[in-house]
Amino acid sequence: MNDMQPMLAEVIERYDLIYQTGLFFRIVVAGVIGYLIGYERKSRYKGAGMRTHAIVAMGAALMMVVSKYGFQDLPDFDPSRVAAQIVSGIGFLGAGVIFVKNNSVSGLTTAAGIWATAGVGMAIGAGAYYVGGGAGILLLFTQIILHDVPFLAKEPYRGILKISTSQYDSVVTELFDSFQEDKVKVLNVKIGKSKDSAKLELDLLYPPGYQKNQLILKWSNDKRVESISG
Repeated sequence: MNDMQPMLAEVIERYDLIYQTGLFFRIVVAGVIGYLIGYERKSRYKGAGMRTHAIVAMGAALMMVVSKYGFQDLPDFDPSRVAAQIVSGIGFLGAGVIFVKNNSVSGLTTAAGIWATAGVGMAIGAGAYYVGGGAGILLLFTQIILHDVPFLAKEPYRGILKISTSQYDSVVTELFDSFQEDKVKVLNVKIGKSKDSAKLELDLLYPPGYQKNQLILKWSNDKRVESISG
């Protein structure tokens, strides 16, 4: 009996090593999928790229593994407690990539992608390879297809247009006629007048696919316009 104890301990140790290797493999798989999601974001010059998404996925998988398997020696452990904190805790990363400038919001898609990548890591960490891998592929496909297919990707967007002119009446009349023709909605107007010139700050809603740069270029060549930016 005493001779079998070392053999039994060795078998248990080997089983534990194989078991933990399987758990570690989950983290690796989550990191690979997170890297692919981040690569798509980085290819579009977004703030959060491969490393961020890979680390988020691996971190979520690691915490899920610890949450589900790290407290099995306790009689009344709750495996959902750590997992619930991942969902809320990942929000601070998403908030860090959202920017608001001139009433225009950017980074929302990347922030949502980080949050969803954490979900992918959690699923794989829990052992749901099919669900986690499928969700990762679906997330990647959604980001690509909704960005590259024109009729799916285009949507209205807001922006601020600032104009300084010495011929206020004629410029404003032609500008608003141009907006009406191009279906650009004017949401708000701020006007500052001095003796020699007037400054306009327009809060605009551009239609899907509208080329704002062409508008700026067109009016920058107008001699009545002193300056324009947006």
